[in-house]
Amino acid sequence: MKSNSEIKKEAIEVLQLEAKALEALTKKITDDFAEVVNNILNLKGRVIVSGIGKSAIIAQKIVATLNSTGTPSIFMHAADAIHGDLGIIQEDDLIIVISKSGNTPEIKVLIPFLKQAKNKLVAIVGNLNSFLAQQADYVLDTTVEREACPNNLAPTTSTTAQLAMGDALAVCLQTLRQFTDRDFAKYHPGGALGKQLYLKVSDLSTNNGKPTVLATDNVRTTIITITKFRLGATVVMEDDQIIGIITDGDIRRMLENHEDTAKLTAKDIMSANPKQIEEGELAINAFHKMKDNNISQLVVVSDGKYAGIIHIQDLLKEGII
Repeated sequence: MKSNSEIKKEAIEVLQLEAKALEALTKKITDDFAEVVNNILNLKGRVIVSGIGKSAIIAQKIVATLNSTGTPSIFMHAADAIHGDLGIIQEDDLIIVISKSGNTPEIKVLIPFLKQAKNKLVAIVGNLNSFLAQQADYVLDTTVEREACPNNLAPTTSTTAQLAMGDALAVCLQTLRQFTDRDFAKYHPGGALGKQLYLKVSDLSTNNGKPTVLATDNVRTTIITITKFRLGATVVMEDDQIIGIITDGDIRRMLENHEDTAKLTAKDIMSANPKQIEEGELAINAFHKMKDNNISQLVVVSDGKYAGIIHIQDLLKEGII
């Protein structure tokens, strides 16, 4: 058994080794990289990414990243390709093949068929003298000094380099396409990430109603209103204007500070100038505003007019936070 300090030391060495490999990768960004980016930008078809073994797993992640950032892509397993999946490839597609050695048997069998189709072939490869590198139209060099594996065998540093090169391609394409967070949201409509990018305050607040009391309403009316809407608060209005908010906390403080509440009005116990948010803003912005002000509700307005209340529980139910 190794001690905790020994285990941590080994983990740090792995990360340092991989970080060093990524730093070295910056010197391998050649004109071929820029040409690949331009080819993909002008592509009428899709990007087909292929590999075998651990490289196939990296290929799948690169495909996922490209698709989510606006570049239509498909994964094709190198072994399956020579058993029927070559039918995936269309005339206007560009093909990226990922391999550390560039000389695996499946790759050697696959490449001649890819060349016959006359699609542009890009190699993400760790051996510039390999069969894959020699046959490719463009070569993205992911050669690493050694694997993080103590036996220098298990793909670790090499797959990190492949993944990083794929990320570099995807981000460059995203930037050149001027692919915004709104575009990103279209491809991520589900889950917390997507909701943060498209869900608006009004999508949640309209379901809550508009708890309202007048400035002159008594405590009983106020408590009944708060209880009815189950938002822990009500807005206080005067002359059709928002003048305050009364929360559960305000009710508790009133009871602590006043033995006789019979003559108190909503205006007497409200908190003035409540925090507000426009209904057209993103719901995630409501969360940030609540967090910054250490509150659980925000008054929702539409062009300055009272439109409702959004509660932090609304955000939790949607899985935004």
